[in-house]
Amino acid sequence: MWTREIPFCDPAAAAARLRHLPGLAFLDSAMPHATLGRHSIVAADPFGRFRFRDGRATLDGRPVPGGPIEALRAALAPWRTDPADEIFPGGAIGYFAYDLGQALERVARPARRAGLTDDIAFNLYDTALVVDHAAGTCRLVATGFPETDGAARAARAEARLAAFAALLGQGGPDPVPPCPVPALDWRSNFTRAGYEAAVERVRDYIRAGDIYQANIAQRFSAELPAGFDGFALYRALRAANPATFGAYLAFEGLTVASSSPERFLKLAGRRVETRPIKGTARRLPDPEADRAAAEALQRNPKERAENIMIVDLLRNDLSRVCEAHSVRVPTLCGLETYAGVHHLVSVVTGTLREGLDALDLVAATFPGGSITGAPKIRAMDIITEIEGDARELYCGAIGRIGFDGALDTAIAIRTVVMDARTAVLQAGGGITLLSEPGPEYDETLAKAARVFEAFGGRAPA
Repeated sequence: MWTREIPFCDPAAAAARLRHLPGLAFLDSAMPHATLGRHSIVAADPFGRFRFRDGRATLDGRPVPGGPIEALRAALAPWRTDPADEIFPGGAIGYFAYDLGQALERVARPARRAGLTDDIAFNLYDTALVVDHAAGTCRLVATGFPETDGAARAARAEARLAAFAALLGQGGPDPVPPCPVPALDWRSNFTRAGYEAAVERVRDYIRAGDIYQANIAQRFSAELPAGFDGFALYRALRAANPATFGAYLAFEGLTVASSSPERFLKLAGRRVETRPIKGTARRLPDPEADRAAAEALQRNPKERAENIMIVDLLRNDLSRVCEAHSVRVPTLCGLETYAGVHHLVSVVTGTLREGLDALDLVAATFPGGSITGAPKIRAMDIITEIEGDARELYCGAIGRIGFDGALDTAIAIRTVVMDARTAVLQAGGGITLLSEPGPEYDETLAKAARVFEAFGGRAPA
């Protein structure tokens, strides 16, 4: 691996300077945090493109045999490097869509699917900018891939470092100054009455003994005006709702803009971490009332029970691939505060068993328990029955897989998916026997409010 330090730069401005290149990927810690929000990564111009859709995997359009996990592992295998000190020493950036779960588990298929997203989409990057917000440093890294000959690889890496440094070092004003984002006419696949009835249906399943909890979401969609700028939307989103796991991904015909606060899985060496969110309270403008709302959330027996239930599920999921007795819960129902909401967040850790890798970890735990329910498989079937529409990317995972085997992904919530004509945003919440239909509906709007604000409007009433 080759590196080059460059003067510290704002990561959003760096992304703007690289956005003319194909496949821009911006993993954005827009909310300052000592550990979760310490690094941002900007990459562009990938040398490989892995996709999995309709049961078929491809790399640069060529078929890759095997199931989704096996095929992705095979696509990454030629580029495997030794563990590195770099946060991201080159690798794959993209997403696992929620609907990948249908290829990993025996679950029901939704009645309708818009077809906006693949089940897996990762681009392979040989060059990236790593921004360390705490240290105030910017480092370009390059692997020299896809060259494998020593001299050719070194020459490519040096050339790529020079080219990216030149692009990022260009002076002058912001190449893409923030611009207004037009308000859109959002429509949901649920009315208020319909969503409240869905909550009651979940409670009926709980009373019948099918499940303990299920996460039910509504799906908002809107038509986009001609020439809509998805990058401008993301800049407005990161300003309105800064998050530790923000992301902007540009694919062929598809744009993803996310301001997720929730880590799904991190693997560093053999240490595993997941940070499920369960429990939400809307922020209030009065500081005293806002503090009281946060304290009430921490004491709320329904919200705590919901969080603990999912912690148990994730402990079970991690135990499938972690060393015996290594799974721990260092934080249970901790409070985290974001621009629009307070959340209860727990931390579950473990040690990955020898001989397993990041993709084994994904296969054992996907999709995340915090956005499905318990028991997971039955909850997924009920979600499919009640929601009707495929979730596609929503509640899947966005992030990176390093060529060194490291993994860091976030749950795809507070996430907008856009093609040339349509924007889709989904928001939901966990339903338990103690849930009240009206407040559960209001919670979905509280979670989506800052995203609608980024579009210059509010959620449908």
